[in-house]
Amino acid sequence: MDFGVTVLPDPPFSRWLELIQLAERHGFGYAWTYDSHVLWQESVPMLAVAARETSMIKLGHFVTNPATRDPTVLASAYATLQDLSDGRMAMGIGRGDSAVRYIGRQPMKVAEFELACAMVRELMNGGEVEWNDKQLAFKWVRPELPRIPMWIAGYGPKALAVAGRVADGVIIQLADPEIIQWIMDTARRAA
Repeated sequence: MDFGVTVLPDPPFSRWLELIQLAERHGFGYAWTYDSHVLWQESVPMLAVAARETSMIKLGHFVTNPATRDPTVLASAYATLQDLSDGRMAMGIGRGDSAVRYIGRQPMKVAEFELACAMVRELMNGGEVEWNDKQLAFKWVRPELPRIPMWIAGYGPKALAVAGRVADGVIIQLADPEIIQWIMDTARRAA
């Protein structure tokens, strides 16, 4: 069983990095951070530094979103971070509740979210995609690195179905075993 820790991207940056390094020294498998660009510091450059200052722990957002970040930019950021970390990235992604609502916008519609997630997952892992009527590919992705897993945060049946169809896993923040079972069953049925 792997354990992870989530560290808020709050100042000072040195403390954030210290906590991630501490988690790595104590055998945690994952270090996550949030991606809500107005509430906290910009986390992509922080993850880049963490990628260089750690050696084993997997890194990623818990969660990012394709609403405040253009999906092609998000895919490029993760493909770059995968290179910098030598294959230790994992992506948690959602529709953008806190980040998007905080700036007065609505989260992405579920159908748009599914298209964005499918495209990001393929593009960040070196695949060719069609986006906005253009064929896109990152020719610089290192094919020897493992694929970046994508886990989708969702609670309703529509978002869980998206997770089942296009993601490697589901992010849930509930502890009730019956609810967790329903969430997992809903995602699996769509897979």
